[in-house]
Amino acid sequence: MTNTTGPAGWTADLGRAVRLFRAFGVEQTDPDRFYETLAADSVGQVGQYADLRGALMLDVGGGPGYFADAFRAAGATYYAIDSDLGELSGRGEPVPGTVLGSGMALPVADATVDVCFSSNVLEHVPDPWLMADELVRVTRPGGTVFLSYTGWWGPHGGHETAPWHYLGGDRAARRYERRVGHRPKNKFGASLFPISVAAGLRWARTCTAADLVAAVPRYHPRWAYGVLAVPGVREVVTWNLVLVLRRR
Repeated sequence: MTNTTGPAGWTADLGRAVRLFRAFGVEQTDPDRFYETLAADSVGQVGQYADLRGALMLDVGGGPGYFADAFRAAGATYYAIDSDLGELSGRGEPVPGTVLGSGMALPVADATVDVCFSSNVLEHVPDPWLMADELVRVTRPGGTVFLSYTGWWGPHGGHETAPWHYLGGDRAARRYERRVGHRPKNKFGASLFPISVAAGLRWARTCTAADLVAAVPRYHPRWAYGVLAVPGVREVVTWNLVLVLRRR
């Protein structure tokens, strides 16, 4: 766990946030740098709540293998489920241990995995809280659920169409197509949906099968975590919400 006590800890914490935001800025132009940075940081974040060494881990929305490399290097027995074969094949053949399937109907038995992880997927499914319930369902009692997503009202809520999504998802998509000559990868209403920070907090606090352990803005330094306590403001400045739950 990152030491944030004293000047050195605060500096390291701020340095982490700066590193993530810089990597975030090159997501479209240098995806390897962005996803390798995010995967390595995710290992550190998840490791604050669960021992990854020898843990049976399921990544819902695993993508082309960046997270597989990082979590396996940390000692986890890692498997992934993704509904998009194109995403799985982003760096060639899908990595071993990957299954094609829906996050809203996981092909996994109840109470199976030690750690269930999902990064930036909830905003891409039509029923995000059904998927969140599925993550809880497949996690064993005492196990950890770690999920994050991009809030619609944040600066990147429209993904590649941002910041024009503030004027409406359809309008932002049309503007993007006129500007670059093709439709955005993330199609509003089909593979990108408006999702709020408040809805995630409400789901986590009322989940009957798991206890909320932490809710934090993923990319921020710790001194900025207080933004989640301010309704309205949190929708804009959180960027990406992390919810960590412990299965009952």
